[in-house]
Amino acid sequence: MAMTVRGKNIEVTPALKDYVEKRIGKITKHFETLNDIIVILTVEKGRHIVEVTVPVNGMLLRGEESTTDMYASIDLVIDKLEKQIEKYKTKLTRKLRNSGVLKGEVASSGHDLEVDEFKIVKTKRFAVKPMTTEEAIMQMNLINHDFFVFTNAETEDVNVLYRRKDGNYGLIEPEF
Repeated sequence: MAMTVRGKNIEVTPALKDYVEKRIGKITKHFETLNDIIVILTVEKGRHIVEVTVPVNGMLLRGEESTTDMYASIDLVIDKLEKQIEKYKTKLTRKLRNSGVLKGEVASSGHDLEVDEFKIVKTKRFAVKPMTTEEAIMQMNLINHDFFVFTNAETEDVNVLYRRKDGNYGLIEPEF
């Protein structure tokens, strides 16, 4: 497992990097194999933001926290990720118990975290019209949603536009 710790508007000191690695160790003990973990430390307008992305068996665990203290933000984001891990492990445990797998195997098995227990409660269908990203932003704001699915007129691919917590917009483009 490799870990990348980057800083934006902050110098990542050895003490800060050691603290991040020590705290990330609480997460890595839950899994036998992990891909590269990415930690981004940012300082913006007095806020200390920590973003952690952990790829696990084809799935992404992601957490972001913001406080006035970098160490507090690190602690909070690790707590958030531990809750996510516990939630998925509980669901996996239930599923394996119901399928007859031995109870003791779950904690150390390293099985893929399965999400097929989630229930779809509503399906929405709509016509997808080719448009530019600017048109999509305008349409998303008109319907007052936090995301918008559209066909990008320039690339002819389906894209997802979303509103970020900072008020800006993000665009998800498929990569084939």
